[in-house]
Amino acid sequence: NVPVASTNEQCAEIYQTVCSRAVWQPMGFVYLYNVLQVGNAAWKQFLKTVLGFTSNQLNALLIAAYVLLWLGIMAYKKFFINWSWRSVYITTTLLNGIFSALQILLIKGITFGLSPFIFALGDDAFADFIGGIQFLPTTIMMVHLCPSGSEGASYAMFTTMSNSAYTLASAFSTLLLGVWDVSKEVMERGELTGMVNLTALTTCIQVSGVLFVGLLPRTKDDLSNLHADPMSGSKIGGFIFLFVTFSSVLYSLVVGVLNIIKPGWAGES
Repeated sequence: NVPVASTNEQCAEIYQTVCSRAVWQPMGFVYLYNVLQVGNAAWKQFLKTVLGFTSNQLNALLIAAYVLLWLGIMAYKKFFINWSWRSVYITTTLLNGIFSALQILLIKGITFGLSPFIFALGDDAFADFIGGIQFLPTTIMMVHLCPSGSEGASYAMFTTMSNSAYTLASAFSTLLLGVWDVSKEVMERGELTGMVNLTALTTCIQVSGVLFVGLLPRTKDDLSNLHADPMSGSKIGGFIFLFVTFSSVLYSLVVGVLNIIKPGWAGES
């Protein structure tokens, strides 16, 4: 039987792992990229109030998004598996920017003869297809970062850091609702300038994640070279990694509690 390391030994090994540049540099990219995926928190309200989408139509958008997410994962395995990780992120980020910008056309009523539902289906669902393409390279990278003997704990920490960044992005999207008036009452009056501005702003923020793609190794070989470099360790990098991870988790817990005991605390309606 393979001996199981003690908790202290596993914690020490994980700390040594996150101090490696091969860990904190690519995971730094994942965190920064995910935290910049700030969506338009007023979008669903726009679909219901202005376009008159029913609950069934909104559910259909959700189902289509999940299906296209799976298709995106399959597309990566079939067509993009030999692309460098940087190429995948650059291409998908720019495509996501295009689809996000198309939402502005929908707000202005420009749908090229398509029904608003079909047009919205293309905007929303294909964003998840792009997310599916990004999912596998990120997962593959995380798996290669895990030290032998502490794979489970390490992978859980990496995914926690990634998911906590999405939580922060969601919180930021809520805070942006106060920049322009995008309330239900304003939409009912047909005043959609705020929606256009908010959509343009969130699209620019999402696309800006491509600026950090230089932190991401091109391939598994590049990642292995970082691992093999004896000078790549940094206790400062490891400390920042752990500080950001635990701070993000704490923030997520605080936000969750506030959403329960004080709904609307962040200004959302």
